[in-house]
Amino acid sequence: MKLIVGITGSTGAIYGIRLLEVLKKLGVETHLIMSEWAMKCITMETEFQIGYVKSLATTTSDEKNMASSVSSGTHKVDGMIVAPCSMKTLSAIANGYDDTLVARAAGVTIKESRKLILMVRETPLSAIHLENMLKLSRLGIVILPPVTEFYTKPKTIDDIVNHGVGKCLDQFDLEHGLYPRWGTF
Repeated sequence: MKLIVGITGSTGAIYGIRLLEVLKKLGVETHLIMSEWAMKCITMETEFQIGYVKSLATTTSDEKNMASSVSSGTHKVDGMIVAPCSMKTLSAIANGYDDTLVARAAGVTIKESRKLILMVRETPLSAIHLENMLKLSRLGIVILPPVTEFYTKPKTIDDIVNHGVGKCLDQFDLEHGLYPRWGTF
């Protein structure tokens, strides 16, 4: 399996990092694109270095590199996950404004009818945010905000992050043990 992973500038960069860590363990080929603000959020919110995050991916591209392989539908991948997905990126994707490689790769994912998962991160949500999410949902894009669940009785932030990442992996039928399934605890 080959997936594009976008990390954009919204709080919750740990979701993208954990996603890359798990995908690497699962042997999934990944192509990472990080926005400038994603890199700033990583350094502000986590103890991880940008070099470490890049090392988790099979391939990386600069967000400004519109000639990257993932900017074309002829580059075969199974889908894309943006974790976290800022409202700016959501808006760009919803309105076909391919000003960054994340937005362009997401647009290509949509036009090629491949699975796109957006782990949108913002609160409260404005009517504009909701309209953009609805527009994309109607096209079959999965809007997957990292909403905390409590039925598994999470004890740590890692438990909460793992649940969100596990929900993304479920969309691609990737087996994982990141959280207990309903009825198994």
